[in-house]
Amino acid sequence: MGMCFGVLDALEVARTSDAPEETTVFGELVHNEAVLSELEARGFESLDEVEREGALDRIRTKRVLVTAHGIADRERERLVRRGHELIDTTCPLVRRAHAAALALEREGRHVIVLGRMGHVEVRGLVGDLESFTIVQTEDDVSDFGFAALGIVCQTTLLEERMRGLIASIELANPHADIVIRDTICEPTKERQRALRDLISRVEAIVVVGGAHSNNTQQLVTTCRAAGRVALRVASADELDFELLANYDTVGLTAGTSTPESTIDAVEAALRSSRVHC
Repeated sequence: MGMCFGVLDALEVARTSDAPEETTVFGELVHNEAVLSELEARGFESLDEVEREGALDRIRTKRVLVTAHGIADRERERLVRRGHELIDTTCPLVRRAHAAALALEREGRHVIVLGRMGHVEVRGLVGDLESFTIVQTEDDVSDFGFAALGIVCQTTLLEERMRGLIASIELANPHADIVIRDTICEPTKERQRALRDLISRVEAIVVVGGAHSNNTQQLVTTCRAAGRVALRVASADELDFELLANYDTVGLTAGTSTPESTIDAVEAALRSSRVHC
């Protein structure tokens, strides 16, 4: 559980920056409130992730830090043309997903991106594509009308979700030639496997992670789908001990943008409250 190497690498770059006050973070470096507060205290400028479209005119610094979620090559080129110096912390596994999507399009395929609409990573994945559809739920699936389809995934998608959406796409497009590239990252898969093991041994689970963290929300979804009570908290201050007192055994997990110090603080609070963690 906890931070993956992509997030840790991005944080290391930010924390060792020699001029944070001269740098704008292009969105949220990671989806974790504590980390964002730390960066703000160090002097980093930042752009609101939701309102990032058309935000280039609001960048006042020479340097721009691209987050681990990545951006489209077109957006990267626009920043360079405007004279910005890029500090690129895009996760290598996100880059792999970009490359897979572009390769499928070069083969003449209409690209289907499985993921959360509006999420910064998904916006980056489709930003260089000419022919694409984003599929978040089965309601987004139809006969897309293309003879050749290519499927890629947001790197933090649930494996079970991927399989269900692919089955729906195949059913709705029986005559299409479909190529699937599983671009869910291995850290996400590892944490999902660990969570499934944890679920089998506890009655309720505390999931530590930011409100905007997709992989944290996926952990919550997995818990609830398995019939377990799941309480998402950003910090120990948000723990509901009255709720947790109803359960004999409580599990603890965390999203890939959650600092180890936050996880430790939540665990300490649970144990000091006499919750069997």
